[in-house]
Amino acid sequence: MRPGPRRSLTHAEILDAAFELLETKGFDAVSVRGVAGVLGLTPTAMYTYYPNKGALLAGMVEQLLGRLDTGEADVPAAPPARDRVVALAEGLRSILVERPGAVGLLLATPLDGPNARRIDERLLATFADAGLDPVEAGRATHAVRVHVLGAVAFDAADEERAVEGSTPADGTPATAASATLWDDAETFPLGDHTRELADDPASRFAWGIERLLDGLLAPAALGRD
Repeated sequence: MRPGPRRSLTHAEILDAAFELLETKGFDAVSVRGVAGVLGLTPTAMYTYYPNKGALLAGMVEQLLGRLDTGEADVPAAPPARDRVVALAEGLRSILVERPGAVGLLLATPLDGPNARRIDERLLATFADAGLDPVEAGRATHAVRVHVLGAVAFDAADEERAVEGSTPADGTPATAASATLWDDAETFPLGDHTRELADDPASRFAWGIERLLDGLLAPAALGRD
């Protein structure tokens, strides 16, 4: 029997396969050849969709950020600027938490696609509405981005360490990797107590973005007094 015609793939199908590689094998495994293997294509066929790894990663970033609803700022009765920033930040965090490895993807790829720029545009406009000048609005937008990516990255690392440090199948308690390295170190009662509190990541993030905005919006508040 002669093989049938090769099925055309959508960009969404290709990017879904790329995210599957990211989540199962890590960032280094994501490549044009790797995705081609997952889809049963030749690398040459994949190059007609994405000519190189950079283009593939950019497509993944755009698909990821395209899930964030940035239209709230456009409605006639828009919420206060502070609420809009919080909504964007928490929405971006939720998207990143759902995709393991997404932070590494964003850090390794220029955020210059339409969806990435749309998010920045919303933040810049919102900070401008709050009374910040262009330089302050740009710095505030950067600070919010750093807070989101940093919080998600640290939480993901904590979760991974918790999984690695869980009790093995034989029931033997796992030993912390640093236990034998810092036996002679002094104790850190405040740090130990804080860790024992098991703070919820979502609540910690919400507290952090609110405190960050306290500082970012302070110049605008002073200017109105």
